[in-house]
Amino acid sequence: MPKSAKPAKGNAIIGQSGGPTAVINQSLVGVVQALHDFPAIRKIYGMRHGVNGLTRGDVVDLTKVKDKKLELVAASPSAALGSSRDKPDAEYCAKILEQCKALDIRSFFYIGGNDSSDTARIVGELADASGYEMHCLHVPKTVDNDLMGNDHTPGFPSAARFVATAFMADSLDNRSLPGVKINVVMGRNAGFLTGASALARELNGDPDGGPHLIYLPEVPFDTDKFVADVQAVYDRLGRCQVAVSEGVQTLAGTPLLTTLFAGQTDAHGNVQLSGTGALGDALAELVKARVQPRSGGGKLRVRADTFGYLQRSWPYPSPIDAKEARAAGKHAVKLAAKGTHSGSVTINRAKGKTYKAELGVQDLKNVAAKTRHMPAEYIEGTTGVSKAFLEYLRPLVGGMAEVGVL
Repeated sequence: MPKSAKPAKGNAIIGQSGGPTAVINQSLVGVVQALHDFPAIRKIYGMRHGVNGLTRGDVVDLTKVKDKKLELVAASPSAALGSSRDKPDAEYCAKILEQCKALDIRSFFYIGGNDSSDTARIVGELADASGYEMHCLHVPKTVDNDLMGNDHTPGFPSAARFVATAFMADSLDNRSLPGVKINVVMGRNAGFLTGASALARELNGDPDGGPHLIYLPEVPFDTDKFVADVQAVYDRLGRCQVAVSEGVQTLAGTPLLTTLFAGQTDAHGNVQLSGTGALGDALAELVKARVQPRSGGGKLRVRADTFGYLQRSWPYPSPIDAKEARAAGKHAVKLAAKGTHSGSVTINRAKGKTYKAELGVQDLKNVAAKTRHMPAEYIEGTTGVSKAFLEYLRPLVGGMAEVGVL
């Protein structure tokens, strides 16, 4: 990664992009607090709704916001500055740079996922080409946990905690009123979050508790096999709880939802997955039509829920996640202060039996517009996750309440 001989004096700006999370404001506050100790920075600005607001001159001065207010913001879910789904191209980024020059921005911090890192990369390259001295640092964030070069990403542990807890409660509901329950979980290309549902089995006190079947984007989804899987569990237990990633793909490698529903696309050209219950409804209808109820059991009870946005901004984050998200923001400033010209903050796991995170940095090109998938060793068969994945996940989500059954 290129380095500057000496950090240029001027102002700093921070933006939040992509889907909000329970801890994205921890990263924001981490950047702001660390900038107070950065002598080269005179003013600290925040972008309203990411680079969309910046290009319109919609910024807020964060320089003198009191620590008490910052701590309240840090503990609040969702993006305090507002977020953006814009995917800037070179022309758009030229407008971003123009506004940065007008505000004398010398340190540019962007909190978001892989598309956000790409924005930081393009802006940085344009600044270099024009001879304008400006640090461009990306602070990682995504509930999908799909950023390259990271063990995990701020936002994911808290969302995983929510998913595991929700599945635990829903499994008890499914036990009380037996039938087939399908829950659709976020995850366009990576199954980490859907896989986290497996932690529910350790919490609900029921040896036959769900989820009984877990479907990930990394494993091709076959509707005939799905029906057979559900039938087998239902025949054995009289109930079945299913976890399905919104991004499950057909045997041909296309999102299953696109074969069921001609939906809208977002600013990145992706089919909208989280804003519709179409996948859950379609799978529920498939089960109703093809899964046979038990003899004498009457009509099969089938329900489907799409967890949607609740997963990403639930106000009870993982303690580890909150701590690491704050640290990632501070680390980005530390990198800039040391003269790191551009890069993406990384979080990786230190070697040893006790969990410990190590913060680092990688070239923006390594993470920008790329996707990390669940490693093969974390996947078990076609409907589950491995013990290795659960061991990976446990220290991230923190302790959760256990319940009992009679």
